[in-house]
Amino acid sequence: MLYLFIVALLMNVFTYMFFSKEVKFEQERYEKTTKKLRDSINLVETQLIEANYFSLEKNENAQNYFESGKGDKIIAYEKLIPYVTEKLLDYNAEANGNPYTGQDKMGPNKFIINKIKILNHRWIIAEYSNGEFWGEVLLKYFVNTDETISFEVNQTMLYQK
Repeated sequence: MLYLFIVALLMNVFTYMFFSKEVKFEQERYEKTTKKLRDSINLVETQLIEANYFSLEKNENAQNYFESGKGDKIIAYEKLIPYVTEKLLDYNAEANGNPYTGQDKMGPNKFIINKIKILNHRWIIAEYSNGEFWGEVLLKYFVNTDETISFEVNQTMLYQK
């Protein structure tokens, strides 16, 4: 009976030690993983801030451009960005392609704008293609007094095939 009691006591001591070390190990592993994930999130946030440096959403000076001096006419940039994007993409439906790509129709395929980034209150950069060739265009845009949007091709570049 005494031997059984001693063996049971030793088993309890070893089990206690094992589980207490396991809990400590799991806590350390959790803290290391959490720290690593926080560092990764901070890195991604920093990269996102850097990538959006040239964007109307983050540029207060460009946003303030759309406020009139009297304060009676304000264009909200949150509504302007999708509106300008939609107006520019509407030109993709034209028979000869989007005229703001700066490229004429080559063969059976027309050039259309695929991706747009509004940089500030005056500039847009867009990517276009006809399925075979790709390029980029830098556009000027203007918000007219009647709230229509007009575009002007500043520079265009077609990549080599």
